[in-house]
Amino acid sequence: MLLFDDTIAAISTPLGRGGIGVIRLSGPDSIKILVKLAPKVNTQATQKAQLVDIYDPKGNFLDQGIAIYFQKPKSYTGQDVVEISCHGSPFILSKILELCFQLGARSATPGEFTMRAFISGRIDLTQAEAVRDLIDAQTEYQTRLASRQLKGELSRYLQPIKTALLEIIVHLESAVEFVEENLNTDSIETLAKHLAELVKRLKRLADSYQFGRVVRSGVKLAIVGRPNVGKSSFFNTLLQKDRAIVTEIPGTTRDSLMEQASIGGIPVHLIDTAGIRQTSDIVEKMGIERSYNAMVDADLVLQLIDGSEELDSEDINLLIKCIDNPAPFALIINKADLEQKVKSQDLIKQNPEKITEKNIFIVSAKTCQGIDELQKNLISNFFQKDFSSQEDTLILDARHFSLISDTIQELDEGVSRLKEGYSEEVALCHLHLALKKLGEITGETTIEDILGQIFATFCIGK
Repeated sequence: MLLFDDTIAAISTPLGRGGIGVIRLSGPDSIKILVKLAPKVNTQATQKAQLVDIYDPKGNFLDQGIAIYFQKPKSYTGQDVVEISCHGSPFILSKILELCFQLGARSATPGEFTMRAFISGRIDLTQAEAVRDLIDAQTEYQTRLASRQLKGELSRYLQPIKTALLEIIVHLESAVEFVEENLNTDSIETLAKHLAELVKRLKRLADSYQFGRVVRSGVKLAIVGRPNVGKSSFFNTLLQKDRAIVTEIPGTTRDSLMEQASIGGIPVHLIDTAGIRQTSDIVEKMGIERSYNAMVDADLVLQLIDGSEELDSEDINLLIKCIDNPAPFALIINKADLEQKVKSQDLIKQNPEKITEKNIFIVSAKTCQGIDELQKNLISNFFQKDFSSQEDTLILDARHFSLISDTIQELDEGVSRLKEGYSEEVALCHLHLALKKLGEITGETTIEDILGQIFATFCIGK
């Protein structure tokens, strides 16, 4: 069992100089260490900010700062916690931290403060993981989802499922204990129906992972097209900065460029590729080959088409490749600020089964016409989710998805064994495993190795 009976310390603010830096301590000696650093601190004033002078053991003044003492159990970790906010000089912060170590604390490991919060029961494991996701969030939507999970949304969703499953297990255990209460056909059907309802609710949760994975990890989006259709301009417009070189000379982009952006609140890895056409230029051929590779690796492919020119064979050949490519694709008719010679119907008739109005967008990279509409609907069109109003509980983490999938499998096995006439003990084995898997999600049943893997991904000081 994990025991945290010592005192840890760490700098909780990012490395580098700044206006303020924060040093955090947690453990039984936290307040003793604070008293030695700031002799005039009032140890009776808990959960209150105090202006203190900080000294080294020789009595040399180091800095003036704010100290807050959070007395257990009313603290983040459930232990005595001290936070010292001082000037954000790297020297001052490292000096105070060094003194904390000299006075009995040890250096905190990544995520150890949050692990102590979990071990003390202040938060469950899904909430602990949400802390990490909240720190890593890059978009408003990611922040909103992480905040919801931090408040226990996933735990609340799973709790009634665990309670219902436990009631079924107790019922079956009673049938095993008292032979005269063997289950009849009607009882088995009733239990199977209850279990099927639990499976339905868990499958709904598991199905959300495709969307949740996109929200958390982002979408790899490849922009392809023949030369001079405006790919680099479109790339720059989505980025809102001049990252790719734009000229009127076909073939300017010889290699793929990748940048981070946000579309509709979802992080996107944008890839600007070389123009695809027939060429004898060796360097350009290499760039085109990389464009094809980007299409294969992408989660979503955008083919840009110059709407001011008639469709040509290169457009159609690339369109065929997009259709044959495993990733979903959208067609972007660019240069809407000019007279249009390409209409949506011209593209739809190429393959009505795969091309609809839903995956066609008309924009102008030059004037930004249609860009807002594209950003609002592009991702949601392909994942059948409205990101702006989505309020369902989502699975964002691969660990959660794996455990829920395992739970569903065990429940299905349990139902099958009951219907096949096996004894209650056989079905109970599967149901107990299902309950254990659900407990691993929130940390009710877990092992130290798993905790180590999870909290190792945290930053030090959190």
